[in-house]
Amino acid sequence: MGALSTLRVLDLTQVLAGPYCTMLLSDLGADVIKIERPGGDLIRDNPPYLEDPVAEAYGGYFQSVNRGKRSLELDLETDGGLADFRSLVEEADVVVENYRAGTMEGFGLGYETLVEHNPELIYASIRGFGDPRTGATHRQGQPSFDLIAQALGGVMEITGQADGPPMKVGPGIGDLFTATLNCIGILAAVFHRERTGEGQFVDTAMYDAMVSMTERAIYQHSYTGVSPTRQGNSHPTLFPYDAFETTDGHVVIAAFGSNHWRALCRAMDRPDLAADHPNPTSRLEHRDTLREAILEWTRDHSSAQLCDRLGGEVPVAPVQNTADIFADPHVHARGMVHEVDQPGTDRRVAIAGNPIKLSKTPPQPGGRAPLLDEHRGELVGDGTFEEAGEEGGHPAESD
Repeated sequence: MGALSTLRVLDLTQVLAGPYCTMLLSDLGADVIKIERPGGDLIRDNPPYLEDPVAEAYGGYFQSVNRGKRSLELDLETDGGLADFRSLVEEADVVVENYRAGTMEGFGLGYETLVEHNPELIYASIRGFGDPRTGATHRQGQPSFDLIAQALGGVMEITGQADGPPMKVGPGIGDLFTATLNCIGILAAVFHRERTGEGQFVDTAMYDAMVSMTERAIYQHSYTGVSPTRQGNSHPTLFPYDAFETTDGHVVIAAFGSNHWRALCRAMDRPDLAADHPNPTSRLEHRDTLREAILEWTRDHSSAQLCDRLGGEVPVAPVQNTADIFADPHVHARGMVHEVDQPGTDRRVAIAGNPIKLSKTPPQPGGRAPLLDEHRGELVGDGTFEEAGEEGGHPAESD
C-alpha cells in the first residue's frame, strides 16, 4: 500500500511539468488517470526510440514521466467526452491540468463548475504565469515553456561563464521544480481536506517557481542593490566552491569551511595557504590567486586520484556523465534507475527512479507508461471506476 493508495487523480496534463507532478503522486500510490486529448499527449511521438518509431507506441520522453498511469482518450469538445469526464470527476480526489488560463472554463469544466459535481475536489493548475484566482497579471494567457520561465525568473542571467552569454540550466527545471512544488501543494490540500472536508484550488506558476529557485539572487539584490550575474561554477560568497580541471576531466571541491580548507591545504602540501588565509573573508578576497594555486595542483592528478586523496576529509566529487551514473553502485542501491518495458520491442529501458524514500510506505514506481486509451474499459466501460490491472503499473500545453 502506497502512502496515497486511496487517492484518485484525473491528470489532464501533457508534455513535462504536469506529467512529472502526477508521476510523483503515482509513485506514492495514487491511481492516476491520464486524460488525453484525441491523438494523445503532444510528446508521445518524441524520440528517442530503441529501434523503430513506427512499431513503438511512444518515445523515451513520454515513457520517462508517465509510468504507472492509466490512459483514457477523451474529446472534451463533444457531449460524450464531457459526460465521461464529469462522471470521473464525481469519484475523483484531485484534478490536475496545465492548460493556459481559461481553457478549462471554455470546456465548461472550470474549478467552480467541477466543485458543483464534487464539493471536496482538489483542483490543481500548473501554468506559465499562474491563474487569475490566485493573483491576476497581464501575462496570464501567454504561452510558456521551460526556456521562457528560466529567462524571466533570472536563472539564465546567473548561469554560465562570466564572459559568456546567459545560459539555461540543462534539465528542464522550469517544468520540474514547478511540478514538484505543485505536488507539495496538492498534498497540503489533501491534508487540509482530511481535517476539514474542504477541497480547494492549488496553483503553481513556472515564473513564480523560478523566482523562488533563484532565492540567492533575490536577497543579494535586496542587500546590495546590484543584480547578480554569471560567474561560472563558482559561488558569490563561498570559496573554494568550484570546479577544477584534472588530467582526465573535472572535480568539484567545496572546502569553504575552515576545517575543510585546512584539510585541502594539507593534501596540497601548502600549509602556507592555510596560514595566510585562515578565515572565509580572506579566502574570498584572494579567490583568484587561490583558485590558480588549487588548479596548479589538480591539473597534475586524475579525478580518481583527487577523490581518493581528499575523500572523507574534503567535500569532493568527479563531474560525472550519464555513463558514470549508470556505473555507480550507489545509484542502483538507492533505486534511482528503474527499468520498464518498451512497447513495440522485447526490450526494457531505464528511466530515473524516485528520490523520495519512506520507511513504512516506500514509493513504488509503476510499470511502463500507458498506451493511448489503454484503460478505457476499466474507466468508462460501464460508467464507473474499476480496479486497475497490473499491465500499466499502479491500480490499473498547454504550458
